Amino acid sequence: MEKQIKDALNALLAAIKAADGQTIADEMTKLDDYLVRGRAGLHPQLVHFLENRSYAKALMFLGGQSDIPVGICGGRAGKPAAL
Repeated sequence: MEKQIKDALNALLAAIKAADGQTIADEMTKLDDYLVRGRAGLHPQLVHFLENRSYAKALMFLGGQSDIPVGICGGRAGKPAAL
């Protein structure tokens, strides 16, 4: 299923660049469906990225990158320091 997710992510990001609203909607629907159907078998970090629609990060993860930037909901670097 990771190949289908990666293909949908690539198509989505290309559609965003092309401002193709229908393809954007179609690919987001596919990604939501893949998440629902494959949640149990997917890596928890990939599930997190897909749930939060962090599609560029999901693609980075599937590409094997380890230096994915931390977001606001992410690890310690993304959280404000406690006072």
